[in-house]
Amino acid sequence: MHKLMLAFAAGLLSTAVAAGAATDAANNGDDSDNGSADNAQNTTTGKAGSWTETGPAASQTGGGADPWMASPNSWATFNGDLEDQKYSPANQITPDNVDKLKKVWEYHTGDVSDGSGKVPMTVWSATPLFVNDTLYIGTPFYRIIALNPATGKAKWKFNPHAELKALTQPDMKNRGVAYWQADDPKPNQPCQKMVYIGTMDAKLYAVDADTGLKCPNFGDDGVVDVNQWNTTNNKWPLSLLQPPTVYHNTLLIGWAGKDWAYQAAPPGTVFALDARTGKRKWTFHALPKDVIKKTGTANVWASMSVDPKTGIVYIPVSSPSPNFYGGDRKEKLPLATSVTALDIDTGKVVWSRQLVHHDLWDYDTQAPPTLMDIHKDGKTIPALVQTSKQGYLYVLNRKTGAPIYPIKEQPVPKSDVPGEQASPTQPVVPYPKPVIPDHSPGAYWLSNIVSFGSCSRRMNSLRNEGKFTPPSLKGSMAFPPSVGGSEWGGGAADPNKGIFVVNSSHVAFEYQLIKRADYKQKAQNGESGGGYYAQAGARYAVKLGPLLNWAGMPCWKPPYGTIAAYDMNTGKRLWNEPFGQVQKFGFYMPKSWGSVTIGGPVITQSGLIFIGASMDSRVRALDLKTGKVLWRSKVDAPAVSIPAVYNYKGREYVTFVVGGNSILMPKVSDQVVTFALPKQDSDD
Repeated sequence: MHKLMLAFAAGLLSTAVAAGAATDAANNGDDSDNGSADNAQNTTTGKAGSWTETGPAASQTGGGADPWMASPNSWATFNGDLEDQKYSPANQITPDNVDKLKKVWEYHTGDVSDGSGKVPMTVWSATPLFVNDTLYIGTPFYRIIALNPATGKAKWKFNPHAELKALTQPDMKNRGVAYWQADDPKPNQPCQKMVYIGTMDAKLYAVDADTGLKCPNFGDDGVVDVNQWNTTNNKWPLSLLQPPTVYHNTLLIGWAGKDWAYQAAPPGTVFALDARTGKRKWTFHALPKDVIKKTGTANVWASMSVDPKTGIVYIPVSSPSPNFYGGDRKEKLPLATSVTALDIDTGKVVWSRQLVHHDLWDYDTQAPPTLMDIHKDGKTIPALVQTSKQGYLYVLNRKTGAPIYPIKEQPVPKSDVPGEQASPTQPVVPYPKPVIPDHSPGAYWLSNIVSFGSCSRRMNSLRNEGKFTPPSLKGSMAFPPSVGGSEWGGGAADPNKGIFVVNSSHVAFEYQLIKRADYKQKAQNGESGGGYYAQAGARYAVKLGPLLNWAGMPCWKPPYGTIAAYDMNTGKRLWNEPFGQVQKFGFYMPKSWGSVTIGGPVITQSGLIFIGASMDSRVRALDLKTGKVLWRSKVDAPAVSIPAVYNYKGREYVTFVVGGNSILMPKVSDQVVTFALPKQDSDD
């Protein structure tokens, strides 16, 4: 995936010529359709073929978040809070004074690689955590660094001396750390507060949050080897790139694998561990026992959200393997490519809603749902908003999984690939209006002229029958593809105003299945690189990549990236704007083009959106009411992380991790940068 998008990013940059169950426990303006919920047939309750393997008896949870996590001045989790709202009640920085925002400190970790040496390129998208009067950072070399939140001075550093090899990913990757503390921390005793970090080789480390020393009572002298539970199709380690989700005394852990490599792969699991000891409480499996020998994944590689009042965890389940051919996995896999609710004490399924049937597009459910209450028809509804690669916003009752706004089963094209049997229908969401149009954008006139018409000829040669056109032997248009739509950053919510904000990428790919004999011949001839992926064990390999012309320009019409706001009480889209810019050799492409983005937004009570995410190595503050950019600052690389907003000793700070990502461009950094108002303004 990364190599493909690197090619795509290079294409965008070159336009300077013209401008990714079973339980073992784009337009502005009004949108007027207010449809009602009419389809709940794809909500699964109970076991749904799932099975639970349990460990030691679990303690009962629920009743609210821990006080340290609920503090309004902190940024205590990957998404700021358990509900994945990415919302801060901070109001010192406002739309009226944000233009005065200045850099107050920066820190460089030293843990960075451009890939030219022995260590692979780094991909750093870690959310900083502010809790325990400390800013905690996890690096792509798996070190933990504790910083003074006002000065950026290091308090302590922890180095696990982990293996720095890209075992499942093309790059070194890390999304940060997690924090836990005891209900009643005992003074002068170690590990009453802990910080956790995972590694690509499936090790989970726990250290004392005050000293950085390992916690000997956690696992085996401070480390749990999660790969000990990787017992089926164990072709790769269960890479711990996303920090655990912490709820009371439970750590919830998903894992990442290796895309598009095998038909049979490790089957998707979520592990619940005791936060103090590392002992396993239960394991959730997303695939039934009778199919796991011939398929795999349907794992949870993104973060998760939790309703602290009910003790229900909501997990985004990815697609099964192989990703683009499903002829050998025709069984119903109801928890694959779903949003699924689990009882956090037992790991049992409460309900699950499948978002793609018989997924042939690698449309992983890629971000945790955002939990918020919706006020509709005179009622307050406990809701969740699930973003998707498809570009739909699935708005569900978080207690039952029933749609709040309609989800319709729509007929979709049949597969013409021998052995395949595509689902005859797919769930689509007409309202709220999708962040990605259901139709392909067509050829861009400028790219077409530069390519002497090859863009339009190539696009016309592909199967292109809408969003769910199956992969084919001749080649099919995928808009959006696996790397399009909304990505792992998900959206942000203002729970008081009922507004939801999400950024998205508009990308067109070609998917082409390759007969196994043809792929073998290409491999023997040294032609199987550059967009070819084996899907070893399946009848077909796959070739996929962005639709670019000879000059590397995207063949499809811009914008390439947008950001939009929705009133979730009505489903109406409030505004939708191109976001970010493409930049090369000091030149910026038109703002109307936007940028492919990675990372998510944060909303503050004062009416600001803080976000990095774009290709042009800038961080920005937007007006929540209009989407207008009010402030921006150049940083060392694309800030492909969720920023942290916090208040420390009466001053509001905004911290970005600036790491870069090869999907966007080959520009990396180890910068941590923090902004605040000048002291005289923050003291007002």
